[in-house]
Amino acid sequence: SNLAVYAMLAAVGSLGFDSRAWRILRDLKGWVVLVPLMIIVGTFLGGVAAWTMLDMSFRDVMAVAAGFGYYSLSSMLINQLADVSSFDGAISNMVRELVTLLFAPLFARVFGGLGPLSAAGAASDTCLPAIIRTSGERNTILGIFSGMVLTIAVPIFVTSIFAWL
Repeated sequence: SNLAVYAMLAAVGSLGFDSRAWRILRDLKGWVVLVPLMIIVGTFLGGVAAWTMLDMSFRDVMAVAAGFGYYSLSSMLINQLADVSSFDGAISNMVRELVTLLFAPLFARVFGGLGPLSAAGAASDTCLPAIIRTSGERNTILGIFSGMVLTIAVPIFVTSIFAWL
């Protein structure tokens, strides 16, 4: 099952061959990496805040946070490595997606077009319609790129957390 999930992971969120999308990313130069980087930082800060309120180990809370909204892959990894139920990990990552779907217009109004990109990994798939409606073309392309980066980061961060903490 791991091999199948990793194969799907490689195919998720492709930007395809749209030259306009690549031009937008190229025009952003190095700034393009700041969005996924800030989402990672914000997610782990949120994980630390959640840990202070939950009766879970720091390692397990950080592993769930490292799901970055990609509940199918992160749940499978967490189920193999953690004391926490994969159900808990899936629910928390689904909540992230649901909040984005419900509040994307508010996030865009308060935080600008980048606000809805906080969906993390889901920005390149299930939350994409909400991002398209609220963020504009440029931020949508950035969201797809960010979602791809974060999707690829899930197995790296989840397994690293169990190796180091």
